[in-house]
Amino acid sequence: MKKKSLRVRLKHWLRGDRRRVLLSALSVAGGVIFLRLSGLLLAGELAVYDQMFRLRDWERNPRIVNESDQNFDDRFLIVEINEEDIQQAGKWPIPDRAIAQLLEKLNASQPRAIGLDIYRDLPVAPGHEDFVRVSSQIPNLIGIEKLASNDSPAVPPPPQLTQKNQIGFNNVVSDADGKVRRFLLYSHQNGELHTSFALKLALIYLESQNITPQPAQVNPDYLQLGKGVFRSLKTNDGAYIATDNKGYQVLANYFHPKKFQKVSMGDVLADRVSADLVRDRIILIGWTASSVKDFFSIPYSTGFSEDPQLFSGVELHANFIGQILSTAISGRPLMRVLPESVEWLWIIAWSGVGAMGIAYSPNTLRGSVVVSVAMVILTASAYLAFLVGWWLPLVPPWLGLIASAVVVTSHLAHQQEELKRSQEFLQSVIDKIPDPIFVKDRDYRWIILNQAFCDFSGYLLSELLGKTDRNIFPANEAYVFWSQDRFVFETNTACENEEKFTDAQGMTHLIATKRSLHQDAAGNVFLVGVIRDITERKHLEEQLRQLAADLSRHNAELKRSAQQLHQDAYYDSLTGLGNRRFFNESLAKSLEWAQKNKRLVGLLFLDLNKFKPVNDTFGHDVGDLLLKEVAVRLSNNLRSSDVVCRLGGDEFTVILPGIKEKQDAEKVAEKITGAVSEGFVIGERKISMTASVGISLYPDDGENIEALVKQADLRMYEFKQLNCDRA
Repeated sequence: MKKKSLRVRLKHWLRGDRRRVLLSALSVAGGVIFLRLSGLLLAGELAVYDQMFRLRDWERNPRIVNESDQNFDDRFLIVEINEEDIQQAGKWPIPDRAIAQLLEKLNASQPRAIGLDIYRDLPVAPGHEDFVRVSSQIPNLIGIEKLASNDSPAVPPPPQLTQKNQIGFNNVVSDADGKVRRFLLYSHQNGELHTSFALKLALIYLESQNITPQPAQVNPDYLQLGKGVFRSLKTNDGAYIATDNKGYQVLANYFHPKKFQKVSMGDVLADRVSADLVRDRIILIGWTASSVKDFFSIPYSTGFSEDPQLFSGVELHANFIGQILSTAISGRPLMRVLPESVEWLWIIAWSGVGAMGIAYSPNTLRGSVVVSVAMVILTASAYLAFLVGWWLPLVPPWLGLIASAVVVTSHLAHQQEELKRSQEFLQSVIDKIPDPIFVKDRDYRWIILNQAFCDFSGYLLSELLGKTDRNIFPANEAYVFWSQDRFVFETNTACENEEKFTDAQGMTHLIATKRSLHQDAAGNVFLVGVIRDITERKHLEEQLRQLAADLSRHNAELKRSAQQLHQDAYYDSLTGLGNRRFFNESLAKSLEWAQKNKRLVGLLFLDLNKFKPVNDTFGHDVGDLLLKEVAVRLSNNLRSSDVVCRLGGDEFTVILPGIKEKQDAEKVAEKITGAVSEGFVIGERKISMTASVGISLYPDDGENIEALVKQADLRMYEFKQLNCDRA
């Protein structure tokens, strides 16, 4: 009862304006979701997403944007190779000897790991032997390779590092606008698993804290490192729509790039870098020289200035490593997203807020204030969620909030204009249609009736206005009317229904009532019903149905009679076998087929020996039962294509179409006589019986029915006489 009352209250709450507001919000939300799924909102969502990164780090430490020497991450040191270093080397690419010297000096200060973000797949003289020797001796050195992609070929790693599995790929995943918002942990190529440069270095750092890769408990397909679970990117995560998520990609939760301290290659080679800056840190060596063009755009890069603030590849990989380490050690999350269905509900909810904010505000100004406050709350909610690592959609709910507010505002303005049209429509319906017309309010009371309705019902207008069906009609009819009215009110769907209608004189009519809703500009909803008297039509339909039923029954009887006549004409009433007529027609067809196909047909004539004494001794009832048993045994011992018939008395025939030779017919005859001679049990009596069989063969013994029958009959009597002489 409680559930039912709750449902009733909910339906009542959703009537009228509330339903329109809800439908408006859902329609707008559906349109926004469609735009989102089509990718038209992607650019805007990514721009807002990037702005949140910039706003977050400005809020946490405004000085970091302008003071590069503050808040460095003491787990890293970037050794940059800038333009001055290239000039000092005096050669491009920088020789292997210089790289070897750099590695030796860094390794002497005992770093946790060294990442060489420089391609060294080919020797660069002089000093290649030195580079091979030094790189082979450093166990925590990781080199790079580039995996082949659609737009660039592969670059192999240094061979000496490949042998020791001290390599990682440095491929970067860019969005359509060129920005890097996600990064790879693993990639499969040609059936081989490759580990990224960032993850390789992070795993070396984490080994000292006994943190190793594990399947995540929440999902074995996800990677878990320490306190962090690295959820792989799905194609529709966040603002992305059908994005390429090949490999094991994760959404980046960037640190500000200026958190990573940098020293130059020249400073290291000149011993101007303290060993404390190197000891127990991850050292990343890479290009920052503008001539190398190893730069990328990330969320911190602005897109509206001449200087978009690009960041070098070595800074990018330092950021990736820092995110992995912070996630594994302290549980700092990478960016997370809501399930797609929850994001849709998020958009629908804010579209509803915009629609209701306008619909239930006393005036337009108040509604605008409500919508503005809602936008501030929405933005703040998305930003606060971003601060704890959640990427919530902001542009779609913004759009849904504003659009639904505009739609409802337009609807309210349009209501007043529709008032006059609605009144004119109702008046024209009542005055011009000759059929009985009624108009009801939401309480199911008649509020408008035409004279045709009063004439049809037999009641005066004053007796009906303000009343309900229950006040006038029998209970069963009133319930039907009420059910149909309620359906139209609740579904806003026009319908037509056939009903019984008892007038004031007690005469019951069959009617077809078409019901539909009309709403005036003030928001009042009326049900308009048009009645047609279909009593005469229904009587005619009933007469036609009865006539059709009689004809169908008569046809069935004729069919049964025809079937019985056919049965009587072609089948023996006692045994159910074909009779003489059936035999003649079947034999004629068999001979025609045999003549056309050059095949043989066998004919057996069978007569029961000493059947008459059985009839005389035990009576005709026993004789008839014996004949039935004989018919069953004959049928059971023949092929499905063979035809067995009873010509009368104890005479039977068997047609054997398509036999190969006369011996086949003789075998069938022996089988039949054997079956008959096994004896019969009729009631409590055991009766012994034998049979005489005569055989004729088409075309050897004749080519027509008469000749074959005559020959088979003659041989049957010869067989019978022979058996009598032996007896």
